[in-house]
Amino acid sequence: MQRVKDKIAIVTGAASGIGAACAARLADEGALLVVADLNLEGAQEQVRRIEESGGRAVAARVDIGDEGSIDAMFELTLKTWGGLDILHNNAAATSLSSTVDAAVETVDVAVWDDTMRINLRGTMLASRRALPLMRARGGGSIINTSSGSAQAGALGYSAYGVCKAGIENLTRYIAAQHGKEGIRCNAIAPGLIVTPVTQAYYAGVLGEMMLSHHLTPRLGQPEDIAHAVVYLASDEAAFVTGQVFNVDGGLLSHQPYYADEIRARSAATTNVAKGAA
Repeated sequence: MQRVKDKIAIVTGAASGIGAACAARLADEGALLVVADLNLEGAQEQVRRIEESGGRAVAARVDIGDEGSIDAMFELTLKTWGGLDILHNNAAATSLSSTVDAAVETVDVAVWDDTMRINLRGTMLASRRALPLMRARGGGSIINTSSGSAQAGALGYSAYGVCKAGIENLTRYIAAQHGKEGIRCNAIAPGLIVTPVTQAYYAGVLGEMMLSHHLTPRLGQPEDIAHAVVYLASDEAAFVTGQVFNVDGGLLSHQPYYADEIRARSAATTNVAKGAA
């Protein structure tokens, strides 16, 4: 449909997973892409795939925890395409949360600080750099990747969840401060998204357990997030700003322990019936 034809877009964290799917979909819809990632070789591979499909893209190495690296990404964007219309702040330091991000009482303060610096501060810095470029073009769309972790507590992942909650409020502040300039800012909160890296992890019993807590017949795919990103980037969402879109298969819209209770009762009833027989 070419919904973002000739719009200039940056997608960070775009070498794999959700970011790669979003970059590919934006390219399919006509955007001029900067595929940015800490993994430059991975970003270059995504550019190759986009170009093979007829899209237009360049790769950039970016460390969103480093302001100079962010500035260099924007300089490349201006040099290559001449402006900016769309920024998808998708990159995040997820490896910190999967290894040592623990409960508030026990989390290493250095881990906490790094998570905030990279994820929350990095999103702010990239957004701040994008704003004058979008203003010069009469508006634009900033799309931040949040997480379901921002909206519910958990036994671990404290720093990650808190930084994502900060990103959701950052989204509202940018929307409030720059809406009259034609700049929209929204966030997407993915639920459990199965990527090539996590596919084996969510196979078998674990995947079945996670699926039982969703209201959909399957777990999420990166393309589910990409569909939402294209919508928010396009003029179809011209009247949408300051919002958080939960793309999570209904995970946070119900009380999953009721489903567990019903299954437990059903299993107990079945066992009683078998015993009576």
